[in-house]
Amino acid sequence: MTTLDPRGPYSDEELPIAPWRTKPGLGSTPEHWPYCNAAKRFSSVVMTKTDWSTWDDFQWRRRIETFGDDDRPVLASGPKGLVDTVCQLGELTDKGRETTLALGERLRHLYVDQLGFMPKIISDADMIYMRATPMARALDSVQQSFVGMYPLSARTASFPPPTIITRAPADETLFPNESNCRRFSQLSRAFAQRTADRWNNSKEMDYLNSLISKWMPEDSPEVAVDSHPRISGIMDTINSTLAHGPKTRLPSPFYDAKGRDIIDQIGTEEWFSGYKESEEYRKLGIGALVGDIVGRMVGSAEGSGNDGLFEVAGIDGDLSKGRGGESAIKFAMSGCHDTTLAAVLSSLGAFQSGKWPPYTSHIAVELFKDESTAREPAPPADSAPRQTFLGVSRKSTKPSSVMMRKLSQDLTAEEKEKLQGYFVRLRYNDRPMAVPGLRSLRMPPPQSTTHSLFDRFDFLFDSLKTYIDFLVENEMSSLPATLVDSAQKIVRKLTTLVDATDSIQKVVSGPFTYTFPIRKVGADTYALIRNSEELLKLQRDWLAICQLGGLHVERRHAMLEFMKLEMKIMNLQSELREIGKRRSFCG
Repeated sequence: MTTLDPRGPYSDEELPIAPWRTKPGLGSTPEHWPYCNAAKRFSSVVMTKTDWSTWDDFQWRRRIETFGDDDRPVLASGPKGLVDTVCQLGELTDKGRETTLALGERLRHLYVDQLGFMPKIISDADMIYMRATPMARALDSVQQSFVGMYPLSARTASFPPPTIITRAPADETLFPNESNCRRFSQLSRAFAQRTADRWNNSKEMDYLNSLISKWMPEDSPEVAVDSHPRISGIMDTINSTLAHGPKTRLPSPFYDAKGRDIIDQIGTEEWFSGYKESEEYRKLGIGALVGDIVGRMVGSAEGSGNDGLFEVAGIDGDLSKGRGGESAIKFAMSGCHDTTLAAVLSSLGAFQSGKWPPYTSHIAVELFKDESTAREPAPPADSAPRQTFLGVSRKSTKPSSVMMRKLSQDLTAEEKEKLQGYFVRLRYNDRPMAVPGLRSLRMPPPQSTTHSLFDRFDFLFDSLKTYIDFLVENEMSSLPATLVDSAQKIVRKLTTLVDATDSIQKVVSGPFTYTFPIRKVGADTYALIRNSEELLKLQRDWLAICQLGGLHVERRHAMLEFMKLEMKIMNLQSELREIGKRRSFCG
């Protein structure tokens, strides 16, 4: 889990941080780690004249003081007595700075060198939205990534300080904020307790205890989901020690491959299963952040300034455009956490790996525009000076947008028209992720009724498959052993059916009007009908198995969803049959 191996031209190791929960004596690991050379060269802004006219940088080095054996103050020191490079808990280490710098270099290679989307040299950063959580390592990560993407050689001599947005901890949405939402905290504890109830007395936990329990503290002698340290804390320490040198390694049993897989599986379930199962959990945990992202993309399509421009651009009193005349945000970079990434992926159904995100992991949400169909964004807000009773001022009020937080089904026809021709891609660690229920981008021939039907079938097929995937993931483990084989057979049949249908879709979704005989399309239409009938049969078989297994989780909701999909597929079958009957279509 600790190392990300990017594909293609990228190369990287993980972004490690000092372990949050390392305890003195845990596997004889040193309490203080000497991996933060930045501590020898910190810098702060200081005022040099009392009239506020001049400011300067004050450089200093940090040393950490702690309690000695008799409570007297002593300097914290790492192996060999090092004191000037000791890390705070959770601080970005030298390796972390190295790998976030490398992440920025990869972003530059992709968006500047390969795609030409971002400029090679910038005179200011007002086209780039940057934000970080209140935790210092998140801010450090953003700064390192920005320097990797735009090193000193890619910035002009007059380059002004870039803007980085931060929030008070109570307002933070860049991570699931348990401390400021009682209901989310309550749900989080409930899912954690469910995980403990499921795993604490399991054979997997017995295996972990046989490996590492002898290093647990006396007041919590056995490894458990809710032990002290918790199993997720043990995972943090294992991963952090793996990322650094041998002087801070744990004993070898901590790195047992099977043991690490078990710890990862349990930790991931404890922290992220709620996003897959509960809409309320998704909304409270990560909904605000996803809403912000969507809002900025809508603002970009509108050209309204709601893409983040008003937050990062301009100077005091004039926030309507960038210091270099920028009228839109082209790139956004946020420093967040592993819990943020997994929460977003899980909520979108795109957490296929199911593994805890490695250090230096990142998500890219990319907005594409089809130049042939997308409407041109509105011109930027007027920033001309205006006369007020206080004198001349400029507009600096962020424009409102009724579309930013609307659900798609609540948009008017005019509002939907504004978003036509825009597409979104999700990438996780440089790999495009499939979001269930969303189709791959296709450009059907104009005036193609057949394509409209095929696209609708594709969407319904994906929707039903996604729902069954959800039930498999959350209910398969609850089925009696006698029914598991039958359930797995249904899943295998469904997978085969999906592959077969996808092959047909590739034919009928291509330029078949020009390259494929009409009779061939008619035959494929009937194949889709047969596949949809098999799909409905599999659906009913799955429900029957769940009922035999006595499963009741969201059963009423599942039945309702299946009934709705069944009616839609049956209606679609009728339309497909009508097409197949037309001589002009079948030849």
